[in-house]
Amino acid sequence: MPSHHPARSRRATERKGDLRERAILDTCEALLTQKGYDAMTVGDIAQGAGITRGALYFYFGSKQEVVTALVARTVEHLWERSRATAQTDEPRQAIAAAMQRTVELWDEHGLVMRTAIDLSLTVPEIGELWSHTADLFITAITVVLERAGVEAGTEPEQASAMARALCWMIERTFYHASQESHEELQKASSTCEHIWLISAGLIT
Repeated sequence: MPSHHPARSRRATERKGDLRERAILDTCEALLTQKGYDAMTVGDIAQGAGITRGALYFYFGSKQEVVTALVARTVEHLWERSRATAQTDEPRQAIAAAMQRTVELWDEHGLVMRTAIDLSLTVPEIGELWSHTADLFITAITVVLERAGVEAGTEPEQASAMARALCWMIERTFYHASQESHEELQKASSTCEHIWLISAGLIT
């Protein structure tokens, strides 16, 4: 019987750690809204999460690491769903579903997404994460285009090259629209969806 106590204790510690990490990331997102990235400090994040600076450094080594983890948390669920949708849904439905999820993500976490884009050129960890995120979306878009009948390949008129252009078009369009309003974001999404459908040869 006593042999089970350490395992229970470890599980309890892990759960406590998960909750604390979530509190740190939630606080970071709130502070991005209140202060912005440059003005926000590790001390601010620790105070908002109800822990000491030393305790925060147990989880993250710097402010950049906290923001990187926040960005990863924000986009990770979208990765899985995008891959699944691209491979299973009819192309038209896959495009509509992908754009709807993207609107929801930018609606809810637009500031995190814009911060990631702003820092991607100056903070290597965020740059790597953002490139990885883009590559995953480009792969998902490529799959949808190929399933719609676009020729596979990297030439300008082929699926991989078109997917790359579509991905970066969507990123920049949403970056600007998300600063305006939900309505502008919806309009931007409709335009991007229309262009994607034309690119896939699903409408003329």
